[in-house]
Amino acid sequence: MPNPKSPELPPQIALLQLTTGVWITQALYVAAALGVADLMKDGPKSCDDLGRASKSDPASLKRILRLLASFGVFAETSHGTFGLTPMAECLRTDSPQSMRAWATMMGSDWHWKIWGDLLYGAQTGKPAFDHVHGIRPFEWFSQRPEVAGLFNHAMASISSSEIGAILAAYDFSKAKKIVDVAGGNGSLLRPLLQQNKQAGGVLFDMPHVVDTAKEAIEKEGLIGRIDIVGGSFFQTVPTGGDLYLLKHILHDFNDKEALAILQNIKRAMSPGAKLLTIEMIIPPGNEPSFGKMVDLEMMLIGGVERTESEYRNLLTQAGFKTTAIVPTASPVSLIEGTVS
Repeated sequence: MPNPKSPELPPQIALLQLTTGVWITQALYVAAALGVADLMKDGPKSCDDLGRASKSDPASLKRILRLLASFGVFAETSHGTFGLTPMAECLRTDSPQSMRAWATMMGSDWHWKIWGDLLYGAQTGKPAFDHVHGIRPFEWFSQRPEVAGLFNHAMASISSSEIGAILAAYDFSKAKKIVDVAGGNGSLLRPLLQQNKQAGGVLFDMPHVVDTAKEAIEKEGLIGRIDIVGGSFFQTVPTGGDLYLLKHILHDFNDKEALAILQNIKRAMSPGAKLLTIEMIIPPGNEPSFGKMVDLEMMLIGGVERTESEYRNLLTQAGFKTTAIVPTASPVSLIEGTVS
């Protein structure tokens, strides 16, 4: 499909194409939910075989895969037979670059229902998630372990595409004790410590979240170098670190809540310690930006993506001085701060 901003497209057709984006999302969701890419790992498969293995209708599956193939996701190698492409490889569960959990989450009914309530958010300024589901997102997830697991895997898949860029962009070699605040399953802290042998770490998150990290920490030989601590950053944060990480956390919250988190981190920091906030920064102007898209997702759940000046102001209000902003080869930037 041509770029909707392409000058050769009439405005009406360009707009028409933009309105159909949800169709692609749902087609990707079906392929991810059925595990179609996993079924093709040994080579192309006919839709009859894929239908039997995935307990789906072969004719319907063919129509979905045909659409995705037109965007480079899967390829029809002969009539009714489809195989993997580089993008389709990313829908495999066992791929190091797997986006299967993300694609499944994007098309799940609980998720697209909040996007269906975007108008409510625009009219009221309130989170559509709370309106649709009745409670705040993380409280809702805590009551649904299976959905929470999908959400955590989806976030990890996004994180995996950023970690290499983060490690390449910043000098972690002087850190001795790194505290990863709301660090999930340790997807950033684990490779960071593998690269920086001089450092130890603290993985801090809600107890039911950090429990999922124990197996990976043991498998990677990091027992003894990572302390696992459960708790809430709205109450307290582990003390004594010389580098505190806050990756994709502040964007989940409004300014009042974000300030509370930052102030708790400030109280926990040792003299001379640094804070590294890792977020997408909304650029100025009219150019496309993944951050501008994610900002609407954040609006639906009560969070916000911020501009550079907004992050600087937020850190200042919390008692930090912004000492550096380091772009990476991924959509995120590293915002370094010290206690002012």
